[in-house]
Amino acid sequence: MIRPVIDFNVAPQIPERIAAIKELAYNFWWSWRHQADELFRRIDEDIWIESEHNPVLLLGRVGQDRLQELCKDEGFITHLDEVFENYYAYMNTHTWYNRKYGVSDSPLYAYFSMEFGINKCMRIYSGGLGILAGDHLKSASDLGLPLVAVGLCYQQGYFRQYLNPDGWQQERYSINDFYNMPIQQVLNDDGSPLVVEINMLGRPLRIIVWLAKIGRVNLYLLDTNLPENGEDFRWITGQLYGGDREMRIRQEIVLGIGGYRFLSQRGVDPAVCHMNEGHSAFLALERIRTMMNKSDLDFDQARTICASSNNFTTHTSVPAGFDLFSCELMERYFTDYIRELGIDMGKLLSMGRGTNASDGEPFNMAFFAMHNTSRANSVSKLHGEVTRNMVKGEFPNVPLDEIPVIPITNGIHTRTWITPDMAELLTRYLGPGWTENGADPDVWEGVDRIPNPELWRTHARRRERLVSLVRSRLQRQLEQRKVSKDEISQSWEVLDPRALTIGFARRFATYKRAILLFSDIERIERILSNTDYPVQLIFAGKAHPADDYAKNIIKDIVHFLRRPGMRDHVVFIEDYDMGVARYMVGGVDVWLNTPRRPLEASGTSGMKVLPNGGLNCSVLDGWWAEAYNADVGWAIGAGEQYSSEEMQDQVESNALYDLLEKEIIPTFYTRTRDGIPRRWVEMMKESMKQLCPVFTTDRMVQEYLQKMYQPTQAQYHELTKDNYAGGREYASWVQKINEKWSEVQVVEVLSDVSQTQKIDYPLEVSAVVHMGSLSPEDLKVEIYAGVLDEKGVFKNGEIISMSMVEKRDGSNCLYCGEYKSHNVGRHGIGIRVTPYHPLMAGNFVLPYITWA
Repeated sequence: MIRPVIDFNVAPQIPERIAAIKELAYNFWWSWRHQADELFRRIDEDIWIESEHNPVLLLGRVGQDRLQELCKDEGFITHLDEVFENYYAYMNTHTWYNRKYGVSDSPLYAYFSMEFGINKCMRIYSGGLGILAGDHLKSASDLGLPLVAVGLCYQQGYFRQYLNPDGWQQERYSINDFYNMPIQQVLNDDGSPLVVEINMLGRPLRIIVWLAKIGRVNLYLLDTNLPENGEDFRWITGQLYGGDREMRIRQEIVLGIGGYRFLSQRGVDPAVCHMNEGHSAFLALERIRTMMNKSDLDFDQARTICASSNNFTTHTSVPAGFDLFSCELMERYFTDYIRELGIDMGKLLSMGRGTNASDGEPFNMAFFAMHNTSRANSVSKLHGEVTRNMVKGEFPNVPLDEIPVIPITNGIHTRTWITPDMAELLTRYLGPGWTENGADPDVWEGVDRIPNPELWRTHARRRERLVSLVRSRLQRQLEQRKVSKDEISQSWEVLDPRALTIGFARRFATYKRAILLFSDIERIERILSNTDYPVQLIFAGKAHPADDYAKNIIKDIVHFLRRPGMRDHVVFIEDYDMGVARYMVGGVDVWLNTPRRPLEASGTSGMKVLPNGGLNCSVLDGWWAEAYNADVGWAIGAGEQYSSEEMQDQVESNALYDLLEKEIIPTFYTRTRDGIPRRWVEMMKESMKQLCPVFTTDRMVQEYLQKMYQPTQAQYHELTKDNYAGGREYASWVQKINEKWSEVQVVEVLSDVSQTQKIDYPLEVSAVVHMGSLSPEDLKVEIYAGVLDEKGVFKNGEIISMSMVEKRDGSNCLYCGEYKSHNVGRHGIGIRVTPYHPLMAGNFVLPYITWA
């Protein structure tokens, strides 16, 4: 292997008249602006498509002669000037955040994620987690949040998918050429590469950083592929979710510790660090180390302050989804690091385990994140219930609905996922401001002004384009498999651009049940082969390389579509990515989702059809459990959960067939004289009006700001001002609570309650509480009362604060309160005591609770 003595990068010479094209190319703003996308397509459509919509590669390949031609093309120049004027206005006008909260000189919020789905030309994403992270950044940019993001720059990214002749998934990995992507290396002031260094296994690990501009937001991507790192360390950022547990811990050390160290090196001191899943949770240790180094705080003090300014989002619905690392791995990678923190391995391991865990249990990244954050959130309301059940062991005796998990339902970045045709239609009838006010329900009421024929025909055109894409992709797939010419020529006849088109595209995880539709082969064949009311299915998605069960599902679908008469009605598109997704969500009539409830934490794929006029048919899981009503789509089942998976599959597959036969197909094919399915179009409009303003990342990011970022920021300010005076006092209080809580007792409960109480009659309740070494200011005493079920357990307790009215001997205090029962039936009263401090992030940040 011959290596050069000098290496350098060659860039195209952009003529001065079109120099603005370079600035546009290096900001992913163009990826959610159709006018900008069309500008690059205009340069050379073939190269634009071949480059997977990569403007930097396009400009490098198109040739200097073509660039000079463009300077003389007045139509192109006018187009360029318009796009750049819009870009300049976007980057320099006051934003929603500025108007509401003022201007910030530096980023206040740092968002860490293992993957980011920004555009298909930058393959550093695998699925929903990454797409959500990318949409989060785009809405943060649109709204003007002072946010910075950190991720990893994978040399190969996630795998490319193709199927062998038997339908078995195969994986291949393409190399990301960073020098021909819309990212730029971060340099020092003298022009040299900025390098971040951390210690790993007793050796220095050097990291360079790439900058991707996402509108107003900077996304920094860490890269370990440097010759001085040696082959084993160079490959840390080689593959997304590649390798074994040891590779995973290395990647998460680079993301968390290396990522936060980079921000510190750049002088960025965020008030809030947002961990999108537990992958980046090691940043908590680096924040503590950094704070200890610039102050005289000890570990516990620094940890208390830093934890108060971390936020954690979990996307997982089963404990098996959490990253686990063995004690041996943790000792191997952190023995040296924790010496700087002044703690032993036992203390570190305890932070990544459950309260009652044994010494041999692995280190759990989700537990570590939760133990080092002030606020944690789920990604839907139902997922909040699931998460509380998963972590209830960490909050003993705390009512389930009070376990501090904030539900913030996911959304989509509407401007990324809406098709140009539909965006133009909305602009015509909702006004140009709909793109800036996408979370305003009043704006979407304008959908009623769209004439039914115009809405229907706009959607029908997108279905036609989807069918055209499918045929083109299928032809390429068949050519790569070396099939006969006859079979390839038949690919141009698959699907009917006028038929009811159902899409199913997502990660092929077992619980998503892609095979549910094929539970009764004869019945689904009858549905699909009905010549009067044709139905067609488009499938796409990848199985994890190690998941043979999911690969078998793909193979079964491929074998089904080869059955006589099915080839024209069922298609599987290989190598699902953001590009394919855009066509599918823009062109399908129905988006099908069949997860096994309650395992879908949120699911965002179905949200992407909303602004395009598509309708959803889904199990009531994740976001659809909040969104569904009979005017906007269809529900498979009524939200039941089953002890037997076989029974659940049988019941829900029959329910799905019934929906297709009795509701979906008749509604689609019942037409007025002008060929418009009136009821269907009414549902399209209701879906857009009711759901588009809700299931958007504009609304989601505003919720993060108001429920997570700003309260966390305010708390961090109070803890760090005056040389951490508040933080020292709060940390001391936390230590006191940890040591002395066992002394707290409810000594006596007094009430004049009778066996039968009048409704709405005020009932006085008193309690004597023994404080021990604590004071009344350290505690909150409350009545917990409400209706009891048949087992004598509270259904939903009402919480009423009690006031201290008298101090007594022996550290006892008398508290009084009043409860009114607003419902008839059997009621109960409980008394509870919890810690209280004005700087606590909320109830049960410290999971102590004492009941009478």
